[in-house]
Amino acid sequence: MSTNRKLVIAIDGPAGSGKSTIAARLAKKLGYINLESGAMYRALALKAMEQSVPLDDGEALRRLAESTMIELEPRGEGNRVLLDGRDVSLRVREADVTAAASRVSVHPAVRQLMVERQRELGKNGGVVMEGRDIGTAVFPNAEVKVFLDADANIRAERRLRQNGSRSGEQKQQVLEELVARDQRDRTRSASPLVPASDAVILDTTHKSIDEVVAEVEGIARTKIVKSL
Repeated sequence: MSTNRKLVIAIDGPAGSGKSTIAARLAKKLGYINLESGAMYRALALKAMEQSVPLDDGEALRRLAESTMIELEPRGEGNRVLLDGRDVSLRVREADVTAAASRVSVHPAVRQLMVERQRELGKNGGVVMEGRDIGTAVFPNAEVKVFLDADANIRAERRLRQNGSRSGEQKQQVLEELVARDQRDRTRSASPLVPASDAVILDTTHKSIDEVVAEVEGIARTKIVKSL
C-alpha cells in the first residue's frame, strides 16, 4: 500500500456467507492483518467442552474466559489459533465446536470480555476483522463496514463443500443447524446479528469468491484514498 493510513475493515454476516475466506483474501491483498472473532469464541467453547463447563452457564463461562489465553496468529490461509499456548487451529473448525460456540457467544458477559480483547487486537488499525457484530459492537467506528449474506441453502452447500461431503441427508442436517444458528444469532440480547446502519450489504448467493473479494476491495480502496 502507498499510505501509512491503516483502516479497520469490519466484515459481518451469518454462517456460510463467506466471511472468513473473503476477509483472509482481502487482508492479503491490502497487506493487512486478518482477525477472526469467531475463532476466539470457538476456542473458548472448546475449553468449556474439555472442562465440562455448562454451555448455558454464562457466569461460569465468563470466569473460564478470564483465565483463558486465546491467541490468533495471522497466516496467509487463515489464523493459527492458540488456546493457552496449544495449537487448536483444526479442532476449532469441527462441527461440534462450531455448534458449541454459537451457544457460548449468546452470553452478554462473555461477549463483553471478548469484545474488549478484540478491540485491543485492532486498536492500531490495519486489520480486517470478521464476525457477527464487528461493525455494530466491536468497532462501530470502523472506516469500512460490509455485511455479507446469502441464501440459506447456498450457505449450507458451501459448508458441505468445506467438509468434503455433499450427501442429501447431510445437507439437510447442515441446513437445519445453520438456520437454528441464524435464529440464535439474530435474536440474542447481546449484539444480535444485524447489519450496521452504515454497512454495505452484499448478497453473495450467486457470486464467486473472486467477485466478492474484488467488490469489497473496491469499497476498501475507495475509503483508503479518501483518508489520505
